[in-house]
Amino acid sequence: MATEEVKKAKAVKAPRAKKAKETEAQMEEVATAIKGGSYVAALGRRKTSIARVRVVKNGKGAISVNGKPMDQYFTTYELRGMVLSPLKTTGQETAIDVSASVEGGGIRGQAEAVRLGVSRALIEINPAFRKTLKKLGFLTRDPRSKERKKPGLKKARRSPQWSKR
Repeated sequence: MATEEVKKAKAVKAPRAKKAKETEAQMEEVATAIKGGSYVAALGRRKTSIARVRVVKNGKGAISVNGKPMDQYFTTYELRGMVLSPLKTTGQETAIDVSASVEGGGIRGQAEAVRLGVSRALIEINPAFRKTLKKLGFLTRDPRSKERKKPGLKKARRSPQWSKR
């Protein structure tokens, strides 16, 4: 009875292991291509996040963020879609490999920083992409960030509670 359960568990884990090996192989290919020097580098920023993005022209669609596959780093579909959106709009999903190094800020700010970096790199590869990316707002650096705290206040604008007596 126990051996059957073990066999079922191994059968379930087998496709996951195969997929993990494929993504590891893709990450190694991206790393070797980047070391070779045939990439376009770009910088993306959002709030306090900074993304250094490297785009390899003749790739297979592998995307890594801080050495991990994008699916592991950005866990929600929304954030993954945000990173992939410039590639999908230009039709370069399977033709380009992306390696991003992100630091600072939260996970959402990091995803938006990577999106800006990828968009800027795509324009360096093909300036014809500029019109479509600009129209969708992928080239606009979002300037909104946290306002500084002022003296005499509890937060940036929140004043201390006022009591009459």
